[in-house]
Amino acid sequence: MFSPITRVSRLAVIGLACLALSGCLGGELPVVAGSSAPRAQRAGLRTDPTLLVATTRLPVAGALQKPWFTSERSPDLVFAEARLTPPDRSLIGRVTSGGWSISAVDSLDKKSAAQAFAQAALGRDLLLYIHGYKESFETAATSTIELSEGIKFPGATGLFTWPSAASTFSYVSDRESAMWSRDALEDLLTAIANSQSGGRINIVAHSMGTLLTLETLRMVRAAGGESAMSRIGAVVLAAPDIDIDLFARGLERLGPDAKKITVISSTNDRALAVSSRLAGGIVRAGAADRERLESLGVRVADASEFGSGIINHDLFLSNKDVQQVVKRAIERERL
Repeated sequence: MFSPITRVSRLAVIGLACLALSGCLGGELPVVAGSSAPRAQRAGLRTDPTLLVATTRLPVAGALQKPWFTSERSPDLVFAEARLTPPDRSLIGRVTSGGWSISAVDSLDKKSAAQAFAQAALGRDLLLYIHGYKESFETAATSTIELSEGIKFPGATGLFTWPSAASTFSYVSDRESAMWSRDALEDLLTAIANSQSGGRINIVAHSMGTLLTLETLRMVRAAGGESAMSRIGAVVLAAPDIDIDLFARGLERLGPDAKKITVISSTNDRALAVSSRLAGGIVRAGAADRERLESLGVRVADASEFGSGIINHDLFLSNKDVQQVVKRAIERERL
């Protein structure tokens, strides 16, 4: 329940929310007999410019044209491969061209999307990004590419994208759409974990996407126990927009697997400050004190000193030092 406030202060909070929350815009293995050969283990997107996509968004015209996927909910999980065009590094290209872009989306699969994604990633470590509030398919894809390129991830890069309305005023509906996507994400993680040959599943989730991630991991562990979580590598929760009490309860349910989690927090994250105000003053996990988070059994990277902007909500993408937290978390789980 929200604490009582005056009509004027309510309008002020809503106005601040519109500003602050707008910042939510992240050796080869043998081939199993009977399965098709996976792509060779390659050095990331520069060598294999393909983004693996699993989504609960409805495709646009079969995902054959921009914007590829809508903000509407798909009745089925959809798998697709987004073909990427790297930025032109020539002297002229640096001046005239932008960054990475999506040139085409193909390999659409609705009937067995989770298995198709697992097959596409077969034989490689996976970086799976789960975005937050106010994201379109294209902005989420851009963040995924920036993250993968920023840490030079050597395996397959994937995106799980849920039907955010990509609107400043869609906070409540976005939260419901994220929670609606839990079953689909569980199916995806289970399919990848059960594939007979493959690497580690490294998850990076941002803001509202961290709630979807934590709730889904609880489901995966409840259904399959510790063995179901054995293929999960690093889990990085960047600026988690989660009620701190709900966060603590979720970690309890994960048991020893909570040690896989690294939280990137910032006490001066203004988006989370607004979220906390709208939730009746309850602290969000991403803005909690380091000591409080560490007492819950997770690793903590306090990025407060790196936040010099207005919002400070996407430091894992905008700050190179904070980005290295993600890289180190993944490398640590390989050991």
